[in-house]
Amino acid sequence: MSVGDKTNIEWADATWNPIVGCSVVSPGCTNCYAMRQARRIEAMGGATHYAGTTKVVNGKPVWTGKLALAPEAVLTKPLRWRRPRRIFVNSMGDLFHEDTPDAWIDRVFAVMALAPQHQFQVLTKRSKRMRDYCNNPETPRRITEAAEEVAARVYKHHWLGALANAGIGFAKQLILWPLPNVWLGVSAEDQWRADEVVPDLLATPAAVRFVSAEPLLGPVDFTHIKHAMGLTRDALRGVWHAFPIDAGPPATINTNPPRHSLDWIIAGGESGPGARPTHPNWVRSIRDQCAAAGVAFFFKQWGEFAPLTEPAYPEHGVHSFVHVGKKRAGRRLDGVEHNVFPEPRA
Repeated sequence: MSVGDKTNIEWADATWNPIVGCSVVSPGCTNCYAMRQARRIEAMGGATHYAGTTKVVNGKPVWTGKLALAPEAVLTKPLRWRRPRRIFVNSMGDLFHEDTPDAWIDRVFAVMALAPQHQFQVLTKRSKRMRDYCNNPETPRRITEAAEEVAARVYKHHWLGALANAGIGFAKQLILWPLPNVWLGVSAEDQWRADEVVPDLLATPAAVRFVSAEPLLGPVDFTHIKHAMGLTRDALRGVWHAFPIDAGPPATINTNPPRHSLDWIIAGGESGPGARPTHPNWVRSIRDQCAAAGVAFFFKQWGEFAPLTEPAYPEHGVHSFVHVGKKRAGRRLDGVEHNVFPEPRA
């Protein structure tokens, strides 16, 4: 896979990395494939902006925390892709990393605004930074200005650039907020992490809100996300419940508009060196939650470990796992592939 082009990620057509580099923030980062990939790219020496983004600790590549903005040719690459694609943004880092300047994020959003033929999938572990950025009333204005600057440079020999340079406000005609072609998501590998990041995502304006439960390291109940003031929230339906959740059926205290719910859940096991197995019942539970709520569900992979068809101890729900590798483990759940994508909000 060449970074920025066609990808093997099942739920995207391409990756695009306008900003590279990251740092470890959760257990899901332990075996991050991007750290290994960044180390290889850095060693090859072709993409110089990767230099210093990783280091070797105990024989394994680890993020150093250094971030870098990609060259202009990489930053504007989606503008040269005419065929519509689903593009995973920043597979080699986190767009909303705490050390990413707002001006860099503005330029990334500007390119996405100028490429309405694509659907951009932004995934972060920094949910609060994303929430604050997207809710800042100054953000649309800054993105508009950045889009005009990008258009003037990229289309300087085209009538679009002439419009931008003439101050007619070409980009202003394109920008709606939230951007209708940008999907915003968070990573949540277990219930604790979901309780932490999903409320921020629900408070973030987006055409599509999604959660990547990968690598799935524990069960997650998206219908009971803990919230402040002793409440839980059904994130799939946008409903608040009374707390605690183990005191019988929860009482609904209010229903939010549909825009305050999740649109898509991706689940998957871990692959690569040191991978940890994913219990099939964790995946089944998420599948069933989504089916009951009418939310799109995508099962990406089992990862390195495939669960045995028959539980080792059915009465206890105990499963045995076999290390067979990602390809042999496949991505069928109870014999079915789940490949549903969400419909962007109007």
